[in-house]
Amino acid sequence: MADPIGKLVLGLITGFLFGFLLQKGQVTKYPVIVGQFLLRDFTVLKTMLTAVVVGGVGVYLLKAFGLASLHVKPAQLAAVAVGGLIFGVGMTVLGYCPGTGVAAAAEGKMDAIFGVLGMMVGALLFAEQFAYFGRTILSWADLGPVTVPQLTGVPVWLIWVALAIAVALVFRLVESYERRRGV
Repeated sequence: MADPIGKLVLGLITGFLFGFLLQKGQVTKYPVIVGQFLLRDFTVLKTMLTAVVVGGVGVYLLKAFGLASLHVKPAQLAAVAVGGLIFGVGMTVLGYCPGTGVAAAAEGKMDAIFGVLGMMVGALLFAEQFAYFGRTILSWADLGPVTVPQLTGVPVWLIWVALAIAVALVFRLVESYERRRGV
């Protein structure tokens, strides 16, 4: 699907599906997200870890069968650290991440609507200052377009197997914690 309209339609369908799954997974609910921060509700952690493993394995399977290609973005470590800090503060204050915020706004939740407007203002400010950021933080600790398998020399399938095992162990630990706390 190389045509721009087809890509937009596919992106729109994928976005609706993603929002629907977030809503069905209950992660668009403010109490669920706050419960994650308070270590009382691990729905967000379980949903995100599942999405990372299933999505990552899916992308690499599609790539292996020639149905997709990777377009690797530069690993800009300083920018990722600062962006992660901004993301964390925003999620703590708002109670939503960008994906869950947009899905909650689509449900009509006013707090999320204001949060999405804030995200849009932040994106606009970033876009306006992109040239400055390109000369500064985006260039600090920039490893270029590289993947973890390229950095480590470890085969991609082994990384995904290790990640899936690690996620399974995290799930076991979380379930044990929930049983002990009666969550």
